[in-house]
Amino acid sequence: MNTDIKIAVIGLGYVGLPLARLFATQFSVVGFDINVARVEALQSGTDSTLEVDDVTLQKVLLQKPSNEIGLYCTSLIADIADCNYFIVTVPTPVDKNNRPDLTPLYKSSETVGSVLKKGDIVIYESTVYPGVTEEECVPVLEKISGLQFNVDFFAGYSPERINPGDKEHTVEKILKITSGSTPEIGRKVNELYQSVIIAGTHLAPSIKVAEAAKVIENSQRDINIAFVNELAKIFNLLDIDTTAVLKAAGTKWNFLPFKPGLVGGHCIGVDPYYLAQKAQEKGYHPEIILAGRRLNDSMGEYVASQVVKLMIKRGVTINGARLLMLGITFKENCPDVRNTKIVDVIKALEDYGIQVIVFDPWANPAEVHHEYGLTTVNQKPEVVFDAVVLGVAHAEFLDLDINSLRKSCSVLYDVKGVLVDGVDGKL
Repeated sequence: MNTDIKIAVIGLGYVGLPLARLFATQFSVVGFDINVARVEALQSGTDSTLEVDDVTLQKVLLQKPSNEIGLYCTSLIADIADCNYFIVTVPTPVDKNNRPDLTPLYKSSETVGSVLKKGDIVIYESTVYPGVTEEECVPVLEKISGLQFNVDFFAGYSPERINPGDKEHTVEKILKITSGSTPEIGRKVNELYQSVIIAGTHLAPSIKVAEAAKVIENSQRDINIAFVNELAKIFNLLDIDTTAVLKAAGTKWNFLPFKPGLVGGHCIGVDPYYLAQKAQEKGYHPEIILAGRRLNDSMGEYVASQVVKLMIKRGVTINGARLLMLGITFKENCPDVRNTKIVDVIKALEDYGIQVIVFDPWANPAEVHHEYGLTTVNQKPEVVFDAVVLGVAHAEFLDLDINSLRKSCSVLYDVKGVLVDGVDGKL
């Protein structure tokens, strides 16, 4: 590999930081983020997302800008000016109408464009619909830099495959798709990632192929989960245990082991809308993709209605009842609250007049309040409730004495299907 390579990673969240840390074991890396507090915490050796443990982070940290191997985190654009590889790892959310919001990509492209030089390569990792890199981001780079694409500078796309909270399938252990704006650049991008990804790489023939491959990964999962969610609704009407059905069906070698649940997070619950948007721009209405999204987006209200029905059967007065929600993060054993569908359950319960108290030892109360206007606690409440809902299967909850939190006529509902005793209802 070229020892003159210096990498800037734009965006130091759940995707950018692990990648920056990994590259910093072999290259000089500058991590850039507009969140000053985040940068200061990282430079002190602490990652609040828990994706990189403090000891591992501190091993690669540099205390000042340098060309040495290691990682320096900054919020100053001047500190990335001498980099020649720029890797963009910013979020790609949807707006309130579920339309793709490319604002973070535009802003980060403007940042990179302001320091772009001849010969530089800009690689995007953010999940997008096919065409975004070359049709949306590159024009911004050209406009801001005054340079010509594929003449003065080049682009690549290597979709992120981070699984937040997963300490087994870390970034270097997941095979990486790579691509470039020319065959030569594709090889360079591939070699760059090959140098740190021990699981190997797959060089796609074009940027659009790589973009499409990423967006269908999560769309496929979304559709399969929607299918088992629909099965759960049907089997509930038939008074059949969905878990038992799936366990029996799973004895066949080619049965796919999907489970019902709330589909949140920054990938599965968002990416299908990106593909649907592009399809609709071309005049095609994606029936299956959007049907799956509608069904999965309805599950929060469905869970709430099932809980309320059980409470009524137990003789609980709904208006003014107290309910404990166990967990608000989008997945277990992880502090990530982005696009968590537990919020949908809470809002639906509150519409019934139920007072919901949220207990989550992993979630940051300030972040939850900022994102959703909800109050959460990190410690077990010392009162009893009319209903308890296990929304997230944190390890702490599996060892929790839930009965000590319940009134005699209360309801226990298990969204995740992991509890064994005393459950009144589950998906």
